[in-house]
Amino acid sequence: MAAVNSKRNALPKLENFRRIVVKVGSSLLVEKTGGLKEAWLKALVDDVATLHKAGADILVVSSGAIAMGRGVLKLGRRPLELEEAQAAASVGQIALARVWAEALAGHGIIAAQVLLTYGDTEERRRYLNARATLGTLLAHRAIPVINENDTVATQEIRYGDNDRLAARVGTMASADCVVLLSDIDGLFTAPPQKDPGAAFVPVVPRITAEIEAMAGGAASELSRGGMMTKIEAAKIATSGGATMLIANGTVEHPLRSVREGRRCSWFLSPSTPVTARKRWIGGTLEPRGTLSVDEGAASAMRAGKSLLPAGVRRVEGSFNRGDCVVVRSLEGGEIARGLVAYDAIDAVQIAGRSTRDIEAILGYSGRKEIIHRDDLVMSGDGAIG
Repeated sequence: MAAVNSKRNALPKLENFRRIVVKVGSSLLVEKTGGLKEAWLKALVDDVATLHKAGADILVVSSGAIAMGRGVLKLGRRPLELEEAQAAASVGQIALARVWAEALAGHGIIAAQVLLTYGDTEERRRYLNARATLGTLLAHRAIPVINENDTVATQEIRYGDNDRLAARVGTMASADCVVLLSDIDGLFTAPPQKDPGAAFVPVVPRITAEIEAMAGGAASELSRGGMMTKIEAAKIATSGGATMLIANGTVEHPLRSVREGRRCSWFLSPSTPVTARKRWIGGTLEPRGTLSVDEGAASAMRAGKSLLPAGVRRVEGSFNRGDCVVVRSLEGGEIARGLVAYDAIDAVQIAGRSTRDIEAILGYSGRKEIIHRDDLVMSGDGAIG
């Protein structure tokens, strides 16, 4: 089978990744009674701290708020109404943030709570705000602990599973690895509980219809949960340039176990986070406007700098913050494309002005770059098409 590669030396190594998202499910973290699995959490945090100390940026996507809140509110094991689930989440989020903060503090690591909804990862303006927050936290060596904001999310506007949320967070944060800790070793050719002959799949170079069929298929009864959501997460993660890993989290020290050779399933990406993001900006998004810049700004961008308002000489089009715009020279040639940090009406007002004048002009303290270098793709690098 082309999807299966059993050569151990061909597999990635967790310690070689620069930025890692670790997703933790409720059943791994919380007892059925609503109590915390303290020994397991301590072992996991030991693993996280080891990677962090070695220089990796770590983000944790943690379930467990509703499960913990259910126990505090004594709601039992019955199915919850939407309002009850949201109430349990509001109680559980405080408890969940506290246990992560205390566990990470034991290693001298700062924890930060980030609550996201579907819209925060799908709507570009909110996506950019969340991306900037995560980037700042990681720059300060904090570990963001992320969960879906179940206190406000409803069925129509939520992910409903943290596998796909983790993959979206990975794309948002330009992570190069997403780890899904599960109650199973990884992907099998068939559900191993039903088929004793199911073979383990250690590496998936590319997600095909055959791979989807192993998980139950898009139209099967399994497509609303379990392995199918993990395959959907893998599509998101790998298209964003990240390698994804499904590993058994029921053991203590699950990340250390992966590093020591315990079997798991790797989903490989054909690109890196940087090239995938550049391709998205330069070749997928429809430009909504144009910024014409002077030669000084053009030279600075070619040298890897951001585009500052001072270098902008003309603003055309109707665009909102987060939209893609074309950057042109004063002679009209295309220099770059990027995600603009201001609405068109504000960009017109600050064009040609110093960044220190932005607050006085607009009445608020905006970003100093009109296009940040991370959101900029230069013409000629192969990403614009």
